Amino acid sequence: MITGGAGFIGSHLAERLIADGDRVVVVDDFSTGCLANLRRLMGDSRFRVVESKVSECPELGAIIAESDFIVHLAAAVGVELVVKSPIRTIETNLHETEVILAAAADRRVPVLLASTSEVYGKSAKSAFREDDDLLIGPPTLGRWSYACSKLMDEFLSLAYLRERGLPVTIVRLFNTVGPRQTGRYGMVLPRFVEAAKAGRPLRVYGDGQQSRCFCHVLDMVEALVRLRHCAAARGEVVNVGSQSEVTVAGLAAQVISQLRSSSTIERVPYEVAYPPGFEDMRRRRPDISKLIRLTGFTPERTLSEIITSVAAESGE
Repeated sequence: MITGGAGFIGSHLAERLIADGDRVVVVDDFSTGCLANLRRLMGDSRFRVVESKVSECPELGAIIAESDFIVHLAAAVGVELVVKSPIRTIETNLHETEVILAAAADRRVPVLLASTSEVYGKSAKSAFREDDDLLIGPPTLGRWSYACSKLMDEFLSLAYLRERGLPVTIVRLFNTVGPRQTGRYGMVLPRFVEAAKAGRPLRVYGDGQQSRCFCHVLDMVEALVRLRHCAAARGEVVNVGSQSEVTVAGLAAQVISQLRSSSTIERVPYEVAYPPGFEDMRRRRPDISKLIRLTGFTPERTLSEIITSVAAESGE
């Protein structure tokens, strides 16, 4: 079972699991995902889609009873959505996770919970480890509601592990990118590629020196599949992402160069793009030594390959 399986990551994971011989049920309300992401699987007898929120799914108990594993990806996603819809963000991230954990615990079905690098908050470390202390901004800055809600998901998951014996693995995802990702909710790479192909300016917020590590979705899926089969990962929090770092300004320049675009880079102050008091993380680089130790896997695709794959899809 994949919750949020019609989304960017979930649809790629569903394709991989079907290719591996599994049967897959996706539960998704299509609030941010879309059925088109799953078009390659429609008609396959081993695949089924249930259109519903997890918390409102009348078949939830029956689906979980037939499942040997749950990947919980359903969440509010994207900086713009988080900033503009904080109630939806908090309620979605907390309530849907509460429901899936309780239902899974009743039948002891293992859960892989997707968390986020956002939980590291304003830490200034050069690379984030899973056992680091976390530094979250104040509640008066709504930007941090997403990080706090996902962190509560982690606490709740581990509480179910300790109190009810639910086998759970938590993965903190770092800036996953690739085909099918939409720029609608503020995702930077699809926005840059779309603008570059249209010859429009690439809007870089702030000074552009904030850095990120971009991981191709197929590398992310490989890591998730390996963690699914890794008994030693149960009860663990695991970073998953690339370690190749690039500034946002550098990313914009590479997109323009690689796509041979006539676009320019437009600097936009944060106070113009977001509500007052918005804070961004300056660096977001994972330490993935635990992932390597548990699975032997390191993300392989380069930023150049990632840009090419995103640009190829946007031209379809």
